Amino acid sequence: MAVSPHTALIDAESLRAMLASGAPLVIVDAGFDLADPASGETAHGAAHLPGAPYAHLERDLSSVPTGRNGRHPLPLRADFAATAGRLGIAPSTQVVVYDRQQSMFAARLWWMLRWLGHAPVAVLDGGFAAWQAMGGAVESGPVTPHAQPAYPIGSAPSPLAPTIDAAALQTQLGRLALIDARAPERFRGDVEPLDARAGHIPGACNRFFKDNLAADGRFKAADVLGAEFTTLLQTQPAGAVVHQCGSGVTACHNLLAMAVAGLDGAALYPGSWSEWSADPTRPIARG
Repeated sequence: MAVSPHTALIDAESLRAMLASGAPLVIVDAGFDLADPASGETAHGAAHLPGAPYAHLERDLSSVPTGRNGRHPLPLRADFAATAGRLGIAPSTQVVVYDRQQSMFAARLWWMLRWLGHAPVAVLDGGFAAWQAMGGAVESGPVTPHAQPAYPIGSAPSPLAPTIDAAALQTQLGRLALIDARAPERFRGDVEPLDARAGHIPGACNRFFKDNLAADGRFKAADVLGAEFTTLLQTQPAGAVVHQCGSGVTACHNLLAMAVAGLDGAALYPGSWSEWSADPTRPIARG
């Protein structure tokens, strides 16, 4: 019997069963720490899920920042397609991604694979902690993936993961539902530890990405997330929603939460506040 692909979340028990079945599967560790960029790779070397290679936020999931394109700009799709192939991902491959940071970096990789057009990708709900709590097997040391050719991509962007750039967003302010995933104090502009100016994009509302999680670190139930996002969006459809954060990472957590709730179609502003605030001509708001 064919197994339906996992396209949003997968729980630890289901992943363990999939591993035991020998089904084609690629697991990727995307753990990272913005304050200590080497720590994710170090933690992966100490313990990771069986056969899981490591994907580094800045080396593998971002291009080079220039000071005007955000702190974690998206790479060219062709470059990331080569990275996906190096990780062992082919079009039919079920992919599971995880981290140790409440799925904030796993969600970025989840979204980026959808950006290539890859639908069968899911985040391990609860991450490495949920795997350990279940008694799941771990390995240590480096992992050599079963490399594949570069992931095949078409010339057109994938409809699974639409994006919007700063210029287009600025012309549509007030007509789109803009959701900022940063912590409330950064959204209000009370503090700004990372970017050029404090505040938020005018018209944005705040949905801190951690609000998607229950107390155990797993995502809230689909109906709960659906009710919360519906309240936030009011009458706006998912296709009129743009997500952003500081640098296009935690915004993907909100995109994943909406997908869990069955609210697909929202876009990502990849440059996010770090790009927006770097241009002094762009408007900002506070409070």
